[in-house]
Amino acid sequence: MSDSPAQRLQQLFEGHRLTPTQRRIAHSMVRRADEAPFLSSVELAEVAGVSQPSVTRFAVALGFDGYPALRRRLRELAPPASTADGNVPNEYQQAVHAEIENLRRLAELLADPAPVERAGRVLAASRPLPVLGLRAAAAQARGFAYFAAKVHPDVRLLDEGGTLLADRIDAARRAGATALLCFALPRHPREVVEALAYARSAGLTVVTVADSAFAPVAGESDLLLPAAVGTGLSFDTVCAPMLLGRVLLEAMCDELPEAQARLEEFDARAAARGLFAE
Repeated sequence: MSDSPAQRLQQLFEGHRLTPTQRRIAHSMVRRADEAPFLSSVELAEVAGVSQPSVTRFAVALGFDGYPALRRRLRELAPPASTADGNVPNEYQQAVHAEIENLRRLAELLADPAPVERAGRVLAASRPLPVLGLRAAAAQARGFAYFAAKVHPDVRLLDEGGTLLADRIDAARRAGATALLCFALPRHPREVVEALAYARSAGLTVVTVADSAFAPVAGESDLLLPAAVGTGLSFDTVCAPMLLGRVLLEAMCDELPEAQARLEEFDARAAARGLFAE
């Protein structure tokens, strides 16, 4: 199976030291991988929300003479349009195929389990454990926190922004928290970046599940675990970030000696209460 357009772009950017503005451009290109080879420098600047000269400097930082040379390289990397049966998939099928590719890429990344295992240790050791996710990422944070609370003694969900967010981070830190888990998905709220910077200044280790290694939160994360989102529909699809969250939860359980006992205790209480219909 050949690499997806997003994967080829990621590989093109890997190994380069990029500024925050350049990471923003790279992130925008990854999100629009199918369009990127055909965007002018002005169009790319508009998509990324940067200046046209920033796009030129970005191309030079990647080792090209300028943006036209970078775009030629992108077109060389673009795959020919073809399908196995000769039929063109409809937009819904394309969205599913894109998610399958995202999951394949995640499987490749998990061939080295060390980053996830390290994150599991960091999160398991934090008492309490704040879990942050705003707007599009709120559902991912809430899902993780729901299951994590069954095995971790003190999980604190931070899924609402505003002026109280810093207060809740402070409260977790005073209670003994040593780490914060963040789910960060497009479009990235500015206050998430600010909250992570605040958490790090308070001494917390920030573990982030994000849609790209070039996401705006990268500079404020101690350990970033990427999982791409699908962009083929009106709203992003997030199968890979959700699965990565469950993998991270499994790694955390492996670091909690009491996890299995807590699960069995919950099952016994649930059965006694007739909590579930099955």
